Amino acid sequence: MQVAASFLRKAWLSRGLLACLLWPISRLAHLWLLLSDLRDLLGLRETIRLPIPVWVVGNVVVGGTGKTPIVIHIAKRLQELGFKVGVIARAVGSPNQGIQEVHSHSDANWVGDEALLIKRRTQSRVFVGQARAMAAQTLLTVYPDTHIIISDDGMQHRALQHDLALCVFDDRGLGNGWLLPAGPLRENWPRSTRGAAQWLVHTGQHAFETSLPAERRLCTYAVNGWGQTRPLSDWHGQAVQALAAIAQPEVFFAGLRSAGLHLAATHALPDHAPLGDWKHGRDEDLFCTEKDAVKLWPHQPQAWAVPLECHLPETLWVQLLPFAQALSSPHG
Repeated sequence: MQVAASFLRKAWLSRGLLACLLWPISRLAHLWLLLSDLRDLLGLRETIRLPIPVWVVGNVVVGGTGKTPIVIHIAKRLQELGFKVGVIARAVGSPNQGIQEVHSHSDANWVGDEALLIKRRTQSRVFVGQARAMAAQTLLTVYPDTHIIISDDGMQHRALQHDLALCVFDDRGLGNGWLLPAGPLRENWPRSTRGAAQWLVHTGQHAFETSLPAERRLCTYAVNGWGQTRPLSDWHGQAVQALAAIAQPEVFFAGLRSAGLHLAATHALPDHAPLGDWKHGRDEDLFCTEKDAVKLWPHQPQAWAVPLECHLPETLWVQLLPFAQALSSPHG
């Protein structure tokens, strides 16, 4: 599966033979989007606007672009400013797609690895569910004093209206510019914001159009499932292993090597892969991402997670904060 996903990602970077063969199918997707826009224009779709602001952190290309670390950063920054923050997300990989609250002790296989990570890093009110609008309404019912809701992904979810969107890009940009399955686009670009404010952010090395950089770096320490913390320099000169079940595992591996770690073995697994039965069968210490750790620690607490710190530039916050304050008036 990982090989097939990597093959498609490469095919979507250009308008080669495979992309051209899939292009007629992508025209059907284009027609579907047009019909969906018409449905919105005629008022045939039931949409919900909450009495508090809703911010969406999403993307227009399929696959991970680094949204969740940005959600964590925004939630923590708003909390520092006195906002009571709620977060909604999908329980990716869970057999239960109903509405449920995420607690720090929740099972990642039941509530989703990203949602559990957000809960543990921010202590926000976090709810997951396939129906994001219902998840947001439930969150607000349980916690009526919530000031703002952040949606981790869901930019294409039209049932819940949002006030602001942060559209996240990596170095792929728009790829070949075609819709799925001929290209990586979930929707047409430029996208219809439907009256919401929109900013572009990039997590790679290269800006896309007017995007601003999200500053990302691995921390200089690792933490295990028992809460012990050690500097990465403790492992210099030793052979270690690394696991990453994320969209771009090599980015994590490269970060560990840049920190001076010698990776004797790497394990690149599909994004959100379940890790309940995974075992490496070797003696070296195992390093993983925080997202993987929430699935590994229940049965392998000795695994070392390296946190990823992400910060939006102050030039962007200068624009976001007045917007957040302005929202408080129309939303009561």
